[in-house]
Amino acid sequence: WEGQCRTCGDWNTLVETVVRDEPRARPAPAAVLASGTAPVPLSHAGEGDAAVRRPVGIGELDRVLGGGLVAGPGIGKSTLLLQVAAGVAVSGGTVLYATGEESASQVRLRASRLGLTGGAVGDAIHVVAETGVGRITELAREARPGLLVVDSVQTVASEELDGPPGSVGQVRESTLRLMELAKTDGIPVVLVGHVTKDGTLAGPKTLEHLVDVVLAIEGDRTGGLRLLRAAKNRYGSTEEVGVFEMRDRGLAEVADPARAFLAEHDAPAPGSVVAPVLEGSRPLLVEVQALVAPTGAPSLRRTASGIDPNRLALLVAVLGRRAGLGLGSHDVYANLAGGLSVTEPGLDLPLALALASSLRDRPLISGTVAVGEVGLLGELRGVGGLDRRLREAARLGFTRAVVPRVRGRDGARPPGIEVVEVGSLADAVRSALA
Repeated sequence: WEGQCRTCGDWNTLVETVVRDEPRARPAPAAVLASGTAPVPLSHAGEGDAAVRRPVGIGELDRVLGGGLVAGPGIGKSTLLLQVAAGVAVSGGTVLYATGEESASQVRLRASRLGLTGGAVGDAIHVVAETGVGRITELAREARPGLLVVDSVQTVASEELDGPPGSVGQVRESTLRLMELAKTDGIPVVLVGHVTKDGTLAGPKTLEHLVDVVLAIEGDRTGGLRLLRAAKNRYGSTEEVGVFEMRDRGLAEVADPARAFLAEHDAPAPGSVVAPVLEGSRPLLVEVQALVAPTGAPSLRRTASGIDPNRLALLVAVLGRRAGLGLGSHDVYANLAGGLSVTEPGLDLPLALALASSLRDRPLISGTVAVGEVGLLGELRGVGGLDRRLREAARLGFTRAVVPRVRGRDGARPPGIEVVEVGSLADAVRSALA
């Protein structure tokens, strides 16, 4: 045992690692297949075992459980994963689905709910409950699938290490073995990974460095919308976002994502501003909501959801210093409707207008959108892709846009929408509020 690294001097940073002096000899495929359960088609996975629901006799408890108890230690599964496997199967490929968190019968139960167990799709997806990374790679080399799915990387382990599954050494070694399979045998591999409480990828940072693409699903658990983002993509952009809706038959693509994050109001409401934002090349319209409430408490609240709280605090200071809207004795709450998170600077102006609207209890002029960056001196700065943003706003029925005045910019704007150019935050407040 050594507690201190001899190179950098840090404590408790040493991780057990396999040292390979020579290439490992691969066991014969027949011996590997005989060592455990072989993959079975999804349409027949779990047939004859205890995969059926077992009612407990308490009606309300059975209702919450979905009909009763299910044998096996399953803790939940990404529906998108099975739909990806079904998409590969529809295109004529085969899929090897290695599950370490659920039994084969539980995977089939979920696939049955999604309608994926019948026909050619159910026969093309082969499920195996396995946690040994060595066995998974040998099964993949024997079957040569069009896609290998491993759920999850925190449950698989290498027999060459003594650490438990999920430890730093096991996660890194398992990922290296699967990456070697993908690179040398040309088999695409999808790894399911857990995330920490702050939303980052669990496990060593080297895991994120080893893989080619990192996708993350975001969204409010109580809402139906799900966002798919690429945190890393060696083969494409990391700025794009996919919008899905959770339904009874799985995740469905949203036909009009630009409209998905707009809340329905009978009339303009104080504290509500619609902002056209860009997610990659796609313009989305999102509603920025703010609530400003006077308080006598010694400590003020600055709460933000989907918005950078540091940016919110900065805008509160600029509003008080440059626009004459003091919020020093008020609690401030800000939120983006629909569970979306936006970090682009173009959200500054709509957020500032939402705060001003709530403070004065006056809504914006009907049909108005706003976009722009706010500087510390109260000046407004332009944002990229303004024409695309305004065209999308006009398509969705908005008739007025408050934007920064930029020198040398062509005055031509998309038809159907009035563009109001302002140079400062104070001018924007006067032009936007009804």
